[in-house]
Amino acid sequence: MSVPRRRRRLPDEVRSAAVRAVLSLAFTLVGVVVATLASYAGSWLMTPALLAMGVGVFGTMWCLLEILISRQVAAQRQRGPNSASPMAGSRVAPEPLAARPFPRPGATPPQHQPQHRPPQPHRPPQPHPPQQPYPPQQPYQRRMPPGRQYGS
Repeated sequence: MSVPRRRRRLPDEVRSAAVRAVLSLAFTLVGVVVATLASYAGSWLMTPALLAMGVGVFGTMWCLLEILISRQVAAQRQRGPNSASPMAGSRVAPEPLAARPFPRPGATPPQHQPQHRPPQPHRPPQPHPPQQPYPPQQPYQRRMPPGRQYGS
């Protein structure tokens, strides 16, 4: 039987944004109920309740957007600068390059390479052409429009 993984606690700014969203949603639902009952009764409370409901819907959407933004900020803060991937902290770090053995001819390929490659025909190594030294460079000369002199 596997042990269930414990969920990590949300960062404080995300939790406070979620609490504000729940409170805003609760007040909006109260406004909906009051507006509905006031409309059945024909009361003057229907207009302020509808206004409160409209403001509550706007506030709830604002709080939901705040939750999304604060989650992104908290995730970036957790990853830290120069992190390779969003899940960098959740995996075991790969072994350094110096500790990996060199591949040897005839050895089995590592598991991460696909095994279904068609065989490649053997090509003899091609000799490299001799390298030419860089050509001498001319000193930079500023181009002036015709009829103008330097320093004039």
